[in-house]
Amino acid sequence: MDLQAFLDHLNQGKPVQGGGEAHQFMHGVSQEALRITAEINTGYHTPEELRKLFSQLIGQPVDESFGLFPPFHTDCGKNIHIGKNVFINMGCKFQDQGGIYLGDGALIGHNVVLATLNHAKSPKDRSSMLPAPIRIGKHVWIGSNATVLPGVTIGDGAIVAAGAVVTHDVPENTIVGGVPARVLRHLSEEELQ
Repeated sequence: MDLQAFLDHLNQGKPVQGGGEAHQFMHGVSQEALRITAEINTGYHTPEELRKLFSQLIGQPVDESFGLFPPFHTDCGKNIHIGKNVFINMGCKFQDQGGIYLGDGALIGHNVVLATLNHAKSPKDRSSMLPAPIRIGKHVWIGSNATVLPGVTIGDGAIVAAGAVVTHDVPENTIVGGVPARVLRHLSEEELQ
């Protein structure tokens, strides 16, 4: 299995069977991610150096408008997709095997967790993982310590309150909060200006 076959497997939503070929390949990808994130998180790096390291981590260039405040953690890296003017604050953890898509202008607060894998429910198959993407629209703001679970889409302009646990899709231009997150209100016309 090569990286493209691995990503195709994940992006088709196929299970990663515990001990199977995709699972074994995932371990190798994880080692590279751990090496690069250790470099990102050690010592000071200029914004240009961080963009270069992050580009290595995800396997594609990030726009010069991308911003990151370390530390940052991921156990894959190769299925992260970044738009323009994206900012990721300190302490974030991305489990991106299922795919993480950050739209233009997305702001990711301190200690946000984006998790794209679930384990199988059957105890006999619990080591198998089920990938599902997280899609974050344009100009979304995710507050500190929020968690977004597999398969969630967050619509353009939405705000996720600090500490929320997002288990379902979020409509555009809404504010969601709570555990599990629910719509608190729609942004007003004045707020959308």
